[in-house]
Amino acid sequence: MVLGYNHNIVYKGEIFHVQTEDSGVNNPHIITLLYRGGVILCSKKTSYADILMMENLESVVEELMKAQHKELMRRLKSGEFDERAFSINAPLLENYAIPALEPEEVPGARRIDDIFVSAVSRPDSATSDISLLFDMPVTKAAPVTPAAPQPAEKPAKDVVNIDDAILNFFGANVKK
Repeated sequence: MVLGYNHNIVYKGEIFHVQTEDSGVNNPHIITLLYRGGVILCSKKTSYADILMMENLESVVEELMKAQHKELMRRLKSGEFDERAFSINAPLLENYAIPALEPEEVPGARRIDDIFVSAVSRPDSATSDISLLFDMPVTKAAPVTPAAPQPAEKPAKDVVNIDDAILNFFGANVKK
């Protein structure tokens, strides 16, 4: 099995991720995915089941992976995915504010504050040193207000220009 390829590339001011993987001889296919903001814009899957008996299978699969990876980067650069990529507003999950819900009153249910009352506050119970381990605070917590969404920070590490990724990583197909 050949290790995969991953590139974070800048295209039209946005970061895209291209990932190519080999699933191995037990599941002989190569899959390449194009992401923007965690959303898959395109996937391409190629089977190599018909060449499993080749002597130099690993090097052939590696070349197929490189070609498929480069093809998807070139398709991105050509603008093929522009409409799909830039029409999606892909919010990051960590910036999503989940509204706090108010608890429902259930008839006959006991409130948590009534269940976990400190042994010290109960006049009918004897207190001991060990009872202090199980004391729960009776104060109510302030309501949680969701934080305002922050703009997503773009990772600066391992981000390259799409032309540089295509030329420098794959360059000429010359074997040394």
